[in-house]
Amino acid sequence: MVVVSLAKRIEEVFIPGRGEPLRLAHDTPELQLLQRVRDEAHRFAITFHRVVRKKDAFVSVLDGITGLGPVRRRALLRQFGSIDNIRSATVEELMAVKGITRPVAVSIKEML
Repeated sequence: MVVVSLAKRIEEVFIPGRGEPLRLAHDTPELQLLQRVRDEAHRFAITFHRVVRKKDAFVSVLDGITGLGPVRRRALLRQFGSIDNIRSATVEELMAVKGITRPVAVSIKEML
């Protein structure tokens, strides 16, 4: 397998073991194919990293608590306003939120 690289500015093709880059005319199908492959590789990498960053942006300390799904998390945040307020709430105050049972409230207190 031969690996080549394509310089973006001048569109020169660099081949290992060859001192000088290969210069293809801009209207050749070979250069256009290399450009499409390069552009697709960049698009794929950029999309992948955006997805990874987006997932990391919405991680919460509440995500790891057993029995606490998205609906209950929203209810807690709606009731208390912040993680700090949830952290300082008593088990009884947590249980006052619809859907929060004693075992879930105890889990929340233990995790926070």
